[in-house]
Amino acid sequence: MLTILGFAMIATFLVLIMLKKMSPIAALVLIPALFCVFVGKGGKLGDYVIDGVTSLAPTAAMLMFAIVYFGVMIDVGLFDPVVRGILKFCKADPLRIVVGTAVLAAIVSLDGDGSTTFMITVSAMYPLYKRLKMSLVVMTGVAAMANGVMNTLPWGGPTARAATALKVDASDIFVPMIPALAMGLLFVLVLAYVLGRRERGRLGVLTLDEVLVEETETVLVGAAPGAKAGASGTGADLPGEPAEDGFQGLDPDRPTLRPKLYWFNALLTVALLTAMIMEWLPIPVLFLLGAALALTVNFPHMPDQKARIAAHAENVLNVSGMVFAAAVFTGVLQGTGMVDHMAEWLVGNIPDGMGPHMALVTGVLSVPLTYFMSNDGFYFGVLPVLAEAGQAHGVSSLEIARASIAGQPLHMSSPLVPAVYVLVGMAKVEFGDHTRFVVKWAALTSLVVLGSALLFGIV
Repeated sequence: MLTILGFAMIATFLVLIMLKKMSPIAALVLIPALFCVFVGKGGKLGDYVIDGVTSLAPTAAMLMFAIVYFGVMIDVGLFDPVVRGILKFCKADPLRIVVGTAVLAAIVSLDGDGSTTFMITVSAMYPLYKRLKMSLVVMTGVAAMANGVMNTLPWGGPTARAATALKVDASDIFVPMIPALAMGLLFVLVLAYVLGRRERGRLGVLTLDEVLVEETETVLVGAAPGAKAGASGTGADLPGEPAEDGFQGLDPDRPTLRPKLYWFNALLTVALLTAMIMEWLPIPVLFLLGAALALTVNFPHMPDQKARIAAHAENVLNVSGMVFAAAVFTGVLQGTGMVDHMAEWLVGNIPDGMGPHMALVTGVLSVPLTYFMSNDGFYFGVLPVLAEAGQAHGVSSLEIARASIAGQPLHMSSPLVPAVYVLVGMAKVEFGDHTRFVVKWAALTSLVVLGSALLFGIV
């Protein structure tokens, strides 16, 4: 019964948000609360929620201060050269813009943190998509898939979890998987090219002579009053339309710019990311210290600090609120035992004849399971069971571990991943729209990684 209710709860949540019958934050709270009553454990709902909140509180704190930190870095102009470089490469061509989104997300993902990747990528690319009237779900989908492939880095999380759960070395998991992951990233770039061609066909292309100067001066703040309409069907902003809210800070003449402090801010960011990768301090503590230092140095006057915090308060509230709402969902799913029964049912229904192919089975299961449950739940709860079943048929733990990271391209768009709310929130995209667009492509990317691993004899 718990197995059926678990799948029913997840299905109900996904259907309601994809049909836009409920907002994600309401669905994350009300649906698990209702199913907790159905299970007959309504009296323990409070305990489950507190347990969920306790487990996700560090993540929420990290996101809150990371948004403030990178928001300040955007305000003071740290990423302006990146925006200008991408604009120069893209040349107002939708195809180049989509491919540039994938490349930028993949490069920034090297820091191992999805939230950081999405904040930088959206900050750089959002104005271009809005200016050219491009599909924003293409941006969020491509960024999420590129980050999902790169999320398999040893310091990204899943690989370290698999290594810990199966007591193997993380490098022994990751290094042999590099060719398969490279194929996955190549597939994302090819997909970005195809989606970009589709956007180019829908919108047309502005010539560099027509818009480069205008884009450099106005795209980062929206169309200035009296701006002319774009050519080739791209549809520039209407005359007199206000700047896109949330991105006025990228105005090249904005008062928050701190050009004299550029290298300080750059070094501070590098130091922060280095400390995060080296694990010198917990990530929430690093971003808390970083945000406080960035505000104090760049905006020494109290009114200016308050203004910067207020400017990013909406993003902070949206994301942190969503994380705490997700804590209700995960708390009920784990506290009632539904997630354990679902995993046992899946493992128990694997045919005996598939025993020698447990690496393939693990890879296939990793696609839906890492979407419907947290990485912790999959790697520490399900993976050891799969590995034990594989060992009984002569399949090594290393092969099982390698196959288990194949589902990460889809995992990064899971409603249980806090970083995805940063992505859709900053891009002003409905979570349901993002889900409808990305699920099929991300699942296909995961299968490309798994298929490549099989083809190369890695698993």
